[in-house]
Amino acid sequence: MKHYQLIIFDLDGTILDTLEDLMVSLNVALQKNKLSERSLEEVRSFVGNGIGMLIRRAVPADADEKMIRQVHTDFTDHYKDHSADHTRPYEGIPGLMKQLHENGHHVAVVSNKVDYAVQDLCRHYFPGLIDIAVGEKEGVRRKPEPDSVNEVIRLSGVSKESVVYIGDSEVDIRTAKNADIDAIIVEWGFRDRNFLIEQGASVLVKTPGELSALLL
Repeated sequence: MKHYQLIIFDLDGTILDTLEDLMVSLNVALQKNKLSERSLEEVRSFVGNGIGMLIRRAVPADADEKMIRQVHTDFTDHYKDHSADHTRPYEGIPGLMKQLHENGHHVAVVSNKVDYAVQDLCRHYFPGLIDIAVGEKEGVRRKPEPDSVNEVIRLSGVSKESVVYIGDSEVDIRTAKNADIDAIIVEWGFRDRNFLIEQGASVLVKTPGELSALLL
């Protein structure tokens, strides 16, 4: 594997297991609006395209815009104070982040999670190890559009040939393709191997140890 100067990670399902906290906040919001709760596996299938799409996928198909906005508000109110209740880094990821930092790699996170949560979680779990973290912001197109990835590359000052994007979903596969950069897709996240291959993943890793072997 070639040497990468800039390594861009997705957040949810790639370096952090955030699923339970997302489910809890979603179900709190659904309960408040007298809507049916969603299971962990349902939430797993809903995530990847930001909170807005998570909410739209979770509410009934006939929910109006007023209801969707209210569920979104209730979700945000709960999640901002509970985003790290059950969330944990995947085993081996903190050590990998430390090694990358010590070896002089530029390390970034680009996520469709709302930006305040991305900043808080990166500071909490990987203090001093991530050079740039970017979440969902108004006016910036979400992944799989390449805007945020391209901005991180610009700020880092490296060529695209020296960049790799690491994620766990079909959104991440398309993001790397749209940004015209290499991709490594992890199998421990929110999608299974066969689905990822069907979506075009060509380089997959089963463990953080395998990922470390490719990057270091």
